[in-house]
This record gives sequence, structure tokens and C-alpha cells, in this order.
Amino acid sequence: MNFLAHFYLSGDDDSLRVGNFLGDYLRNTQVQQLPERMQAGVQLHRDIDSYTDQHPEVLKGVRRLYKRHSKYAPVIIDIFYDYLLSVNWPNYSDQPLEAFRQEVYDSLKRHLHLMPAPVKDYVPKMVADDWLATYGSHNGLAHTFRRLRQRTSKPKLINGAVESLASDFPSLNEEFNRFFPDIIAFVHSTQQLKTS
Repeated sequence: MNFLAHFYLSGDDDSLRVGNFLGDYLRNTQVQQLPERMQAGVQLHRDIDSYTDQHPEVLKGVRRLYKRHSKYAPVIIDIFYDYLLSVNWPNYSDQPLEAFRQEVYDSLKRHLHLMPAPVKDYVPKMVADDWLATYGSHNGLAHTFRRLRQRTSKPKLINGAVESLASDFPSLNEEFNRFFPDIIAFVHSTQQLKTS
């Protein structure tokens, strides 16, 4: 899953939210230098990724996309799932998405001093360009995939990603809405175990 879902699954815990955000950017030695609750957020990020990568509903979409997008199919699904969370947001939160996004950006800005240089440099751009809002539109997704193509070894395999979402939307949406309650329950159970 991508940024929006990871932030959502962190609840309203500022430190957990920031640690979850940093999960893909830190080496283990860097993680150990963070406050304890942020370290828990990094672990939460990794637990979410591991659970998601093995979930049968997620794998259905990955398999369908594999023929067109090959090894990038799981990455594309992660981005699609943020789009689908945006589309289905009222089913999962009473808080308006715009207010949630602002809350997240405020959390990130408060903790910039704890972030490694590359992340610290792009968080202001993420906030200014409202990246979390871009996942909620096809134009925003197209922009996200353009950025992704610049960082991949085989950018042609990203081509047509938005078209794949459009053509496969009903199945992807159904799979997402079967998967997402499961990941919510998984996160709640693991967080209860770690705090009890």
C-alpha cells in the first residue's frame, strides 16, 4: 500500500504515523536512533506491507495486472489501493479526507528534524503539491505514474497503468473492499498485542 493507506492505518498517533511513513526510507541502524514509538511505526509499516503482499484479494489484482505490467504489478496495485481508499473514504472514516490530509501534513512538518536528508527535502514538496489528494483522481494517478517511470529500470512497463485501473475498476474495487477491513483488523490486533 502507498502513503494514504499507511497514514490511515496509523490512527491518530503522531509518532506512529511518522514512523510508518519513514518505513521505506530507513536502514535498521537509522531506525534504532528514532524515539521508541516511531520505531514501532516503522515496524507497523513493515507488518502492513508483509500482510498486504500475501493477502489473496490483493494477489488477484496483481495476477491480472502482471501480463501488462510484469514486475511492477504489485507497485501499481499499491498505488491503486490509495486511489480506492480515496474513493471509498466515507466507508472507513467519519473525518473528511481533506481534514485528515491536513492533519497528516502537520504531523510530518512537526517531525521533519527526525527525517533523513532525502525525505526531509521532499516532504515540503509533498505538502505543497498535496500528494495525498492526487491519489483521488485519474489525473493525479497519471502524474504519480509519470514520477514512478523516472525511477524504474523498465519505465515502459508502467505505461497504461491508469487505463488498467479504468478497465478493471469493478473487480479492483470489490477486492479492495474485501481486503481493507481485514488489514484494519490485523493492525488493531497487532497493536493491541504490542501494547498489552
